[in-house]
This record gives sequence, C-alpha cells and structure tokens, in this order.
Amino acid sequence: MINIFKIVSLLEGISYILLLFIAVPIKYMQNNPEYVKMLGMPHGLLFVLYIVLAIMLKYELEWKGKDFFMVCLLSILPFGTFFVGKYLKK
Repeated sequence: MINIFKIVSLLEGISYILLLFIAVPIKYMQNNPEYVKMLGMPHGLLFVLYIVLAIMLKYELEWKGKDFFMVCLLSILPFGTFFVGKYLKK
C-alpha cells in the first residue's frame, strides 16, 4: 500500500503544481476558467485519495501523530508531496 501512496502523492503533487502555476494564472490573466475546471476535479479527487491513504497508512504502519501531521502538511504545500517518499524513509 505504501507504493500506491507514493504514486498518488506524486500525481497529487503534479496536479497541484499544474493547477497553481498554470491554470490559476491563465484564469486570472486571460479570464479563461477552463483550465481550472479541467484540472480542479482530478486534483480534488487525488487530494482526497491522498488523505484517505494517509489515514489508512497511519493505522497500518502505526505512525505517530507527528508523522501523520507532516504527511498531511506536505499535501498542502506546493512541491511538498514530492518529498513524502523521502520523509517516509526516515
């Protein structure tokens, strides 16, 4: 399950970066919300899947509260999910 979590964290990070640095600027600079609509739903689904998998792994791997908090914090920071794999190796 940890490998699936790493894949989801990578995909969630990519979708977040695309949304934040491509879709949102296009929405406000060119007054075109289509990219936000197109990328928003997949990002939202990946984010929910990321959190659900993190909760499942918390109990499976018996993470401490600090570890779970860090994994959740990394999900809201741009580029944060790219470091989840490295953080989990510690």
